Formats: sequence, C-alpha cells, structure tokens
Amino acid sequence: MAAGDEELTLLGVVGSPFLHRVQIALKLKGIEYKYVEDDLNNKSDLLLKHNPVYKMIPVLIHNDKPISESLVIVEYIDDTWKHNPILPSDPYQRALARFWAKFIDDKCVAPAWKSAFIVDEKEKEKAVEELFEALGFLENELKGKFFGGDEIGFVDIAGVFIPIVQEIAGLQLFSSEKFPRLYKWSQDFHNHPLVNEVLPPKDQLFAYFKARAQSLAAKRKN
Repeated sequence: MAAGDEELTLLGVVGSPFLHRVQIALKLKGIEYKYVEDDLNNKSDLLLKHNPVYKMIPVLIHNDKPISESLVIVEYIDDTWKHNPILPSDPYQRALARFWAKFIDDKCVAPAWKSAFIVDEKEKEKAVEELFEALGFLENELKGKFFGGDEIGFVDIAGVFIPIVQEIAGLQLFSSEKFPRLYKWSQDFHNHPLVNEVLPPKDQLFAYFKARAQSLAAKRKN
C-alpha cells in the first residue's frame, strides 16, 4: 500500500524474530517494501551505514531515513500508517502495551534463548526458572484471544519470540496444563494466516538460532 513516491527498504536476516516482528507489522498494514538480506558474520556497508551504533538488524529505511530496533520500528510503522492500528488509541492502554512489550524483551528474550540453546546445565536451569517466572506474569495479563484483544496487537508482535523458540527447540515452555492461556495464545498466534505468511520454515528459523548461539558461545570464549 505504500505510496508510489515512497521508498521503503527493510534490512534483515531470515529467521530473526526481531525481523519478523517488523514484517508482521508491515503485513498487518498491507505495506509494500523491498527486503534486503544481510549477513551478521559479514555485515554489509548498507547496514553499517544505517545502523552504525548497534550494527544489527532489523533496520527500516523510509525515504532514506533509517529506523532501528524492532519495537521502535513497529511503533514508527503504526504512527506513519494510521490504518489497521497496532497500538491502542487510549493513552493508558498504549502505555500498558509498551510496558509489556518491554517486559518481554527484558525478561523473556534472554532466558528463552539460554533455555533453548545454552549447554551449561546450571545456567540452563536458572534461565528456565527466570523464564517461567516471567511467563507467569504474562499468563495473568492475557485476558482475551490475543494481548491486543480479538486482533493481533503490539504485545503479540513483541511476543513472537516465544512461540518460535517453543517451535524450533522442542522446549515445552508452556502447555495446556501449565500456562493454559499462553498455550492457547501461542497456537492462535503462530497459526494466524498473516503470521504464517511471514514466518519462514522451521529449518530456516533453527539455522538462524543455531548460528546466533554459536556466535554468542564464541564471544564468551574470547
């Protein structure tokens, strides 16, 4: 839907949940864009030029103006294209959505990653404990089909990381017995036609996570 005189480019790496957050937001809005695949082991000049601070994907370039950090990009998309809103219109509900999205990044992403891929059993056990505590808060916060109500919203997009980790790692983060609301949400979200269009096959997701885990392990040794 992007206007003909607008240029919209998205830099990313297939399999990255942070990239797929942005892709889901763009798909929700029906916005056309050019996708450019990058290589985190051999970062492109384009990526280094447009995100010199973090040197990470995703980066959205809108009319030669770069925006980085996945949740910042999702908010930018929602502010720029007003149809099919992602964030609530009520200021308090918007603040709550931002709070829970940040909670997911702060309290869920790192322990989910560690619990799925870290080798050290003690570290893995600690990560699972941290993750279960965080998921308990999300379980209590989830009141409807999605965090956004009947439709996918900002917190759901932020949480794409969780069902992806469960899917590729075979790790039972939650089940119908443990965290039943989150379990139902993860099924509904992961199987949503729009999300299905965005997420790549399981082997591509696994390849991304395996590469990132190896990269992190190598950094720890240095």
